[in-house]
This record gives sequence, C-alpha cells and structure tokens, in this order.
Amino acid sequence: MKIAFSGKGGVGKTTIASGLALLFSKEGKKVIAIDADPDANLGATLGFSEPDKIKAIIDMKELIHERTGARPGTTGGFFKLNPRVEDIPEKFFVERGGIKLLRMGGGKKGGSGCFCPENTFLKALLNHLLIARDDIVIIDMEAGIEHLGRGTASGVDILLIVVEPTSRSIETAFRINKLAGEIGIKKILVIGNKVTGRRDIDFIKGKFTGIEIIGFICYNKAFLDKVDESVLKELKDIKDKLEG
Repeated sequence: MKIAFSGKGGVGKTTIASGLALLFSKEGKKVIAIDADPDANLGATLGFSEPDKIKAIIDMKELIHERTGARPGTTGGFFKLNPRVEDIPEKFFVERGGIKLLRMGGGKKGGSGCFCPENTFLKALLNHLLIARDDIVIIDMEAGIEHLGRGTASGVDILLIVVEPTSRSIETAFRINKLAGEIGIKKILVIGNKVTGRRDIDFIKGKFTGIEIIGFICYNKAFLDKVDESVLKELKDIKDKLEG
C-alpha cells in the first residue's frame, strides 16, 4: 500500500502519518516513511534520535552527480533521465523500530522551467519506492503536492487529505483534491482531525459531499506534536478501513 498525506500546514498530517506508520510497523510490516515536506518534522514525530542531523537526499551532491552524471545546481547539458536508485533505501535510509525514514529535502518547484539533476534523481527514487518496492510507503507531502508528477502519481494508491474544522483548511483541501485529480490520483479520501464534538463533524461532512471521509480524530493536546497512545485506537479504525 502506498499512501500520500497532504493538507494545510498545522492540521496534523505529519502526526497522523506517523501514527499509521507505527501501527503498520507494529504488525511486522515493512514501512518506508518519506518526509517530502520542506518543513521536515516526520523524523522527530516518529521518535528518531537527532532528526535534524538526518541528511536529506537532495543534499547528497556527490551521490546525485555520480548517478545522473551532472553536477547538482546546474542547468542545461546532458544527464541520465533514469539514474540507478534501487540500492538507495538500504544504503542511505535511517531505521528505527522497523521503519525506514527518508528525508527528500526541498526540490525545485514543478513548472519553474528547471529540469535539473536533483529533481530527476528525486523523481526516479520516488518512482522506485512507489512502484518497485513491496514495502508500505507513507509520504508526508506539503500542501502543493509538487513532488508528485503524472508518472509518479500512478504509484500512489491513496491520497489522504487531513483537514480540521476551519474554512481555510477545507479551502486548501479542495485545491489539493483538484491538483491530485489532474495528475491522475484515483483514490482521494479525507480525515477530519481536531474535532471537538458533533458540530465539528457535521461542519466537515457538510463541506465534503463529493469526497469520502474515512474517519475523524478527536482533538487531543497530547497529539499535537507526538503520537499519543490514546489516539492510536482512532487511527487503527482508519488503518483497518484502508486495508479493507
């Protein structure tokens, strides 16, 4: 199963992605967690030691040069469009509790006119993880889902958009849904987070009449910055639905 997470900043997508990764790993499944958000917090939320010292793939300049044949940061010239990446997870990912973590790092924005070695390498690696691996892959995206192109999107089984009961969060969710549809992601689901009662649930349900809501998670202060055991039951219900 290959799952991408997106949503407005601060809605809790990183924490929910971490919780699902932990639940899958506790069942003995192989999990790869990909932090594709430039504001990288997935490693810290998963409990990795010294997460700020985990080097992002995009910053591995010599590796990218070796595999693409071009120096990172350059434009024009020739470089390999299909660099070798199949050995990267075992060599460069960090692991804790059965979860392999990858920090992608902030790439060039899609559509900027730059077709650079860094983007090519990241795209090839992401394609490999989504299509060629049998691990469960969980991707913590930024709201713009720039890391996913039309080819890469074909490997994503589910896009989970996390929302909170605010108009701005829901507006962002609709923009993400439109972008995801345009690049070919077929299954898009919503998780309502930080709900405090029936009123919040009804508010979110009233906005998403055309998109399936897979579950709700109650507001919990302990769950804002880390995965709290009290919320894992709600996440387990969502995980079971995803597998069903």
